[in-house]
Amino acid sequence: MRIMCVDDEPLALKMLEMSIQKAKPDAEVKSFRKPRELLEAARQDGCDIAFLDIHMRGMNGVELAKELKGVNPKMNIIFVTGFSDYAGDAMSLHASGYIMKPVNKEKIERELADLRFPITPKSNALLRVQCFGNFDVFTPDGAHVRFERSKAKEVFAYLVHKQGSSCTTRELFAAIFEDEPYEKKLQNLLQTYIYAMIKSLKAVGAEEAVVRSYNALAVNPEVLDCDYYRFKELDAGAVNAYQNEYMSQYYWADFLYDDYMG
Repeated sequence: MRIMCVDDEPLALKMLEMSIQKAKPDAEVKSFRKPRELLEAARQDGCDIAFLDIHMRGMNGVELAKELKGVNPKMNIIFVTGFSDYAGDAMSLHASGYIMKPVNKEKIERELADLRFPITPKSNALLRVQCFGNFDVFTPDGAHVRFERSKAKEVFAYLVHKQGSSCTTRELFAAIFEDEPYEKKLQNLLQTYIYAMIKSLKAVGAEEAVVRSYNALAVNPEVLDCDYYRFKELDAGAVNAYQNEYMSQYYWADFLYDDYMG
């Protein structure tokens, strides 16, 4: 979880940062005295939750929130202030929360427990899947999943691309063999690739990542921690990880950024 906070008063900023760290010790917390520095960091690195002091010189917290919503509409914005004058403006931005100073650990915990856009880590993921750049697959501890055949890996990539939709063997055939005729020899070869894929997943305890039915296959998205799936949910880290490359090694892979970002 990446959390950023801003306040132009050094003592207030230190108190805010310490309270966040006490409330969420496993989070990455970055603090800023200048709103535009936080804005630039959010654009470059992504941000899940932003704690913004409202009453600041130059750009105030409400103005900053509007800019941040342009970076990621699902960023959780929590306003922090010693004044109640801006409450209406803050709520009109669909903020996640509103904290009156002085800030403490308990107030932070209450807001983190009731986020407008909840952040749900994939603690139950059997695999971590990378789609941005070259397609790759890892175990939860970061080890590569080794596929004995490159085409077996491509079959899994295509299933991931379909996001849990059921794929017939004929559809998989068309993706893997492009314009080749649907003949028995290649059908049998496809079955060999599918078997090799299942074998590789089973070797790392992730056989449940693929759901098999009669003449069809699909992935189970619930057990995958996938950057592509997180991007579709406007996860800050995934949005910023996308650098115009999606499953680069596969001709059939297409991903339209504008379809998701408007």
